[in-house]
Amino acid sequence: MSKVDLDLSACDREPIHIPGSIQPHGMLLVADAGTLDVVAAAGAIEDRLRLTSGWLGRPLAELLAQDVRGQLEASSAQDAPLILDETVEGVGECFRAVCHRAGERLLVELEPAAERSRGTMQVLEELDRIVRGFEQASTTAVLCERAAAVFRRLTGFDRVMIYQFVDDGAGRVVAEDRDPALHGFLNHHFPASDIPRQARALYVRNRARAIPDIDYIPAPIRPAGFGQLDLSDVALRSVSPIHLQYLRNMGVKASASFSIVCDGVLWGLVACHHNSPRRLPRETAMSGTALANALARQIRAKVQTAIYDERLRLRVAVDELVDQISEDHGAARAFDDIADPLRRILRADGLAFLANGVARLYGTGPDDAALTKLAERALELSGGEAVVTRRLVDLYPPAAAWPERASGLLLLPMPQERQALLWLRVEQPEEVRWAGDPHEPALGKPGETLTPRASFATWVEMVRGRSRRWTLEEVDAGRRFLRLFGEIQANYEIRRLNRELQEALADRDALLKQKELLMREVDHRVQNSLQLVGAYLTLQAREAGPGPVAEQLAGAQARLSAVSRVHRRLYRAEQRDTIDLGQYLGELLGDLRAALGPDWEPCIQAELAPLLLPTDRAMPVGLVMTELVLNASKYAYQGRPGPIHVQLVRQAETVRLTVADEGQGRKATPRSNSGFGSRMIAATVARLGGDLEHDDRTQGLKVTLSVPIAA
Repeated sequence: MSKVDLDLSACDREPIHIPGSIQPHGMLLVADAGTLDVVAAAGAIEDRLRLTSGWLGRPLAELLAQDVRGQLEASSAQDAPLILDETVEGVGECFRAVCHRAGERLLVELEPAAERSRGTMQVLEELDRIVRGFEQASTTAVLCERAAAVFRRLTGFDRVMIYQFVDDGAGRVVAEDRDPALHGFLNHHFPASDIPRQARALYVRNRARAIPDIDYIPAPIRPAGFGQLDLSDVALRSVSPIHLQYLRNMGVKASASFSIVCDGVLWGLVACHHNSPRRLPRETAMSGTALANALARQIRAKVQTAIYDERLRLRVAVDELVDQISEDHGAARAFDDIADPLRRILRADGLAFLANGVARLYGTGPDDAALTKLAERALELSGGEAVVTRRLVDLYPPAAAWPERASGLLLLPMPQERQALLWLRVEQPEEVRWAGDPHEPALGKPGETLTPRASFATWVEMVRGRSRRWTLEEVDAGRRFLRLFGEIQANYEIRRLNRELQEALADRDALLKQKELLMREVDHRVQNSLQLVGAYLTLQAREAGPGPVAEQLAGAQARLSAVSRVHRRLYRAEQRDTIDLGQYLGELLGDLRAALGPDWEPCIQAELAPLLLPTDRAMPVGLVMTELVLNASKYAYQGRPGPIHVQLVRQAETVRLTVADEGQGRKATPRSNSGFGSRMIAATVARLGGDLEHDDRTQGLKVTLSVPIAA
């Protein structure tokens, strides 16, 4: 038969969980989950059980001679197998019954019970002693060596291997205890195709598995309609013919396995082989399962301890290195000082810093041009995340020309655009021992049944182009360094910007002082000019005498006072952008009281809330208030003094100014909307984006100005 390349994905698709048969060293009863009447079976039921009549349709309680329903109802673990209390007496042998719930079916396995059963206390004492020995192992390697010896003593098999799965699904024998006459597989690798994916899934679900004799003849499930029954949880489940041929090719006559499951993931197997048929009693299988679970816990604990120690080492090393970085240096100069220790912390052969399209190398690596191209390409592929590879040529094919300078890469992008740190590792040639040629795992011809490889002789492969593997702890340490380094660089940039800002602020302060002097001079001159104009208006009004002209001149002087008040406040204030509107209006009302005469002094009352308003909006509000108060003094009481109420409040983002009197009202004393004052008010309100409301009451008039605080 010639060797050809075959698609082994057929192995992954093989429905090994529904073989339609069982191994004949035991029996299987299938019962209806509701009635507990037997509907199907497999194995020599008629010959091995004491039956006076047929088994089909009979209650389980009769066949097994015990209260099955009561035990099922009393069981707290609904999803776990249930071992019935009493053994089942057969013809010249006794059987241990194990029940599995499977939807509408109850599957009951019957396996021959051990001839001599040790007491519970003896078993527990031995298990406790073994587990304490596991706990005392110093390393995972020592732990696995002890476990191999323990499982060989427990099972009596010729060879016991602790088999660990690696990243690509392949496996490696990490510990072995065997008959000295047998060929050793310690440190040998097995390809992933030896244990297909669906088989690995069943190892997680069904933790113990035994094949007492690989040359068995399968016992089919009867009647035939039950051939598609899912037997995933059944230990007696018949085995794939491909796997049986695989064992024959290894020279194995019987096998058993126990799953090592850590955090729900299949870490490995305890694989047991024997050169002659050998049965594994259910009691031994249960003890082995308990020990495999204890082994898994210890493996996890030791792995976690090793990870913790490595993280602590890296954290301390990174923190000590960061403490040495000067906060007065930029990134490029800082790396000149720390490159070598930073490279050694992550056990790298080279370190590169990419910035401004140029990669600077510290230690071993490709030449500058090749390094820059590699760094730019890796940064482009990163998408802002870490790039981690031990086989650089897969990521960057030109790296095949210099594996002795870089075969492994850890790239971490930096926050700054187009900047990154790269750690490089050189090629680490590795001699891998395989149990047979992994590149030719199967024999067969097109159209024939696939069979496993025939040879398991040691096959040595020299793996090139790979560096030592990057660990998650090393990647995290690199990220931690970049985070801390980024904080240092941010502080450096802040101090640099602060220095520049202080210089700019000093220049600005000088300019502001000059501006302040100029503004005060301008305000002073404007204020003097306004006072001069006000004095002219007063003289003009006196010269005109009583009458309309004098009134118009008095109004103009009041409006001028509103403008002048703003300039006076600006001249005195440090803050020129905003003004306290309440205080400003209060001062304007004081001017109006003085202008209207002493009789009006007690009549004008005000409630003015403190309220900041932009200066360019405060002055128009003051003009409107002045005009409204003057109108009230003229028309509300026919020129005689009377109460005038002024109120200023804030409602949300709106200023509300109210001027109210208790006079004749608008209808009784019409006030023209065509005069200069009315037109000025309308234009001012429109410019402010506000609204003016007139409330003509029974006695008096209330006018409310609503203005948004912001323009």
